[in-house]
Amino acid sequence: MVAVMFCMIISANAQNDRYDSVMAKRTGADDYGMKSYVLAFLKTGDGKITDKARINALLMDHLKNIGKLAAEGKLVLAGPMMGDNKGIEGIFVFNVRTVAEAELLGQSDPAVKAGLFSIEYHPWYATAALMEIPEMHKKLEKKKML
Repeated sequence: MVAVMFCMIISANAQNDRYDSVMAKRTGADDYGMKSYVLAFLKTGDGKITDKARINALLMDHLKNIGKLAAEGKLVLAGPMMGDNKGIEGIFVFNVRTVAEAELLGQSDPAVKAGLFSIEYHPWYATAALMEIPEMHKKLEKKKML
């Protein structure tokens, strides 16, 4: 029994033979391959905007802001929800450690400033592999959104 427990402990503490220290450093991974982010839910805002041209302009500026934050490495993922999601319009995954940092980035969004959207922020711990997604996405998109 002691020998089995000893083997289990040794096995649990063994190093991963596929570990890539260069990728771990590039992505900011900790020893578990994880890192801190801020997950943000874009919700329907309380701005009473009814002019369709104004809404469309705000949405275009919203997409431009997403592109800018992504290019700066501050936004890892973003996307709209599909279907009826009880007021949740989309998500952002910010590459920052604190909610305060994410709030500053969220306030740079013209659609948020105008009240078209509001944002709810949550600290989140997830795989550092998410940091590879922006470069991977560039290889998959046939057309640019803007």
